[in-house]
Amino acid sequence: MRPIRLRATIDGPSGRRALPRRILTAAAAAFLVSALGISGAHALQIKNLKSPQSFLATPSGQIYFITNVNGEATEKDNNGFITKLDKEGKLIELEFIRGGRGQTVLHAPKGMAIVGNVLYVVDIDTLRGFDVESGRPLVAISIAADPVGEATSGLTDVAFDGQHMLYVSDTDTNAIYRVDLANEGHTLSLLTRDERLAGPRGLAVHPRTGHLICVSWNQGSIIDISPAGVIEVLVSNSFFSRRFTNLDGVDFDTWGSMYVSDFTAGKVWRVTPDENFKVIAEYLPTPADISVDKANHLILVPYIYGNAAEINGLEAPVQANRKKKRRTLRDYGFPFMKPKVDQQRDGDE
Repeated sequence: MRPIRLRATIDGPSGRRALPRRILTAAAAAFLVSALGISGAHALQIKNLKSPQSFLATPSGQIYFITNVNGEATEKDNNGFITKLDKEGKLIELEFIRGGRGQTVLHAPKGMAIVGNVLYVVDIDTLRGFDVESGRPLVAISIAADPVGEATSGLTDVAFDGQHMLYVSDTDTNAIYRVDLANEGHTLSLLTRDERLAGPRGLAVHPRTGHLICVSWNQGSIIDISPAGVIEVLVSNSFFSRRFTNLDGVDFDTWGSMYVSDFTAGKVWRVTPDENFKVIAEYLPTPADISVDKANHLILVPYIYGNAAEINGLEAPVQANRKKKRRTLRDYGFPFMKPKVDQQRDGDE
């Protein structure tokens, strides 16, 4: 595969600066180091993927999964697959779960969520569940004809509320579904269908309110949806200002900051709890359904047209009582830096 040659910017200890092209052939997003302790021997970029749509970590941060559409996003060709990585970002198996292998059916996998030992994946018009350890298919929930009778083929993402409910977005019909896991039957219902969703893509559950957060592909808006299905548009473009274009992924970090990916603009934004908007990476090749590894404070970014994905460190917030103290590399996702190195840098300033 040809290296992805881009120009990106990062927020680092020395402020905002451009990254040289030679570095970007290995990593092209916000921060070029990983709290996983990945050495320089292996790149942070995972290559040889096939239209990767979604990138997800287990809650412990020990395993990573990447969905690969591998063809047309709506074609039932049964050749989609899911890649598995270890805690250091090393490839365990490129096609850990593969459509057409044995009894496995998987056409064009996109968004994922993990509940216990089950990896849930949306696949065109079906929500599928696989065993996290073995990849064995466990369940398939058809949403081909939803509870009110409208056919769908545009399922894009799935999110877990941490209790017993899965939420599934349908971009084509402006709908959000609920799948209740409390019963073994996986009860399916429609949460809401509304034109204000404007092509709902990425989903995440707000860590404070428990509401569903959805990002819009068609209008570039960020939307709050209550458990009762009440919609509130939190962020939208206006006639005079267009911040976002086609939003694809959304997730939160441990401190409550929200991250969204703008597929068309090639950007990843951070929105802090006090509503401060900041681009933390740009000039990226089609960043899709991003997620945050909360256990290690890393951002996971798949590039659909780049056939690659990346693991990158995220900046940790610094408390107010440290305002007068120079930030060190530890504050920017470099936990492996030794104290004496930081002290030397402080003394050189």
